[in-house]
Amino acid sequence: MKNTLVKTNYHFPGQTAVYYGKVRDMYTIENDTLVMIVTDRISAFDVILPEGIPYKGQVLNQIANKFLDATSDIVPNWKTASPDPMVTVGTRCEPYKVEMVIRGYLAGSAWREYKKGVRSICGVPLPDGMKENQKFDTPIITPTTKAAEGHDENISKEEIIAQGLISKDEYEQIEKYTYALFQRGTEMAAEKGLILVDTKYEFGKKDGKIYLIDEIHTPDSSRYFYSDSYRECFEKGEAPKQLSKEFVRQWLIENGFQGQPGQKIPEMTEEFCNQVSERYIELYEILTGEKFVKAETDNLEERIEKNVINYLKNRSLY
Repeated sequence: MKNTLVKTNYHFPGQTAVYYGKVRDMYTIENDTLVMIVTDRISAFDVILPEGIPYKGQVLNQIANKFLDATSDIVPNWKTASPDPMVTVGTRCEPYKVEMVIRGYLAGSAWREYKKGVRSICGVPLPDGMKENQKFDTPIITPTTKAAEGHDENISKEEIIAQGLISKDEYEQIEKYTYALFQRGTEMAAEKGLILVDTKYEFGKKDGKIYLIDEIHTPDSSRYFYSDSYRECFEKGEAPKQLSKEFVRQWLIENGFQGQPGQKIPEMTEEFCNQVSERYIELYEILTGEKFVKAETDNLEERIEKNVINYLKNRSLY
């Protein structure tokens, strides 16, 4: 897709390292500052899809910024500034090697496992007789850790502590933060007629202090249902209308791709990419209650470079 950012290759003043993620590219400045560029890449089943989605990076970055600001009273977070619609700059932390997935409903991969007869996820027992998209009595935390091949693997609280990935005291603090963040996200979604179904949080440490890092409550890390149609759809056994990446996953499944060896990614037409873009923009407007203002994309790479360099220069003056 033209006018999308799918690759970055910047050389910022004071740059000491760069890490290219599936969607976000992280530039380390003088070892203590992180410049996170949210690209228009889209991934599913741990695979980066070949086409970029217009405005996706801007949507994700601006939603994450809004929620980082709205939850900073719960847990300190890494964000310092957002000098460009697709960029967040903040404190570089040492990330914990665990992602805190929290689920309010039996959906997505948890349902796919449940359907196979699995009755315990990450050491959390699940009752018999549940239906797809049913609400849990209380939200459950199902952490994941990165396997050697880059896939996310489920892991229990007990295994995390036993393997020394996180100390018991720190894990319990992170667990409290996770429940509190999910509660805040649930309340903010409800105000906009949405249900926060599940999401994930990442944490890091700097100078002995725990920080919330990366992004939160965006359609890449979270699943949302529309409140008004959820009950009726659930009772009929139909899929509730949702705003998340799940519809991209479903499209891939229907077209014979689930990230398995030998499977071919279906063609992503311009029309399909624009439809995905519209879904992301729709979620932005519903979640924030604000009209999405499309940033200028004619000279995307140059715009980002200029904004980041200006920020870093001005910062060094203070």
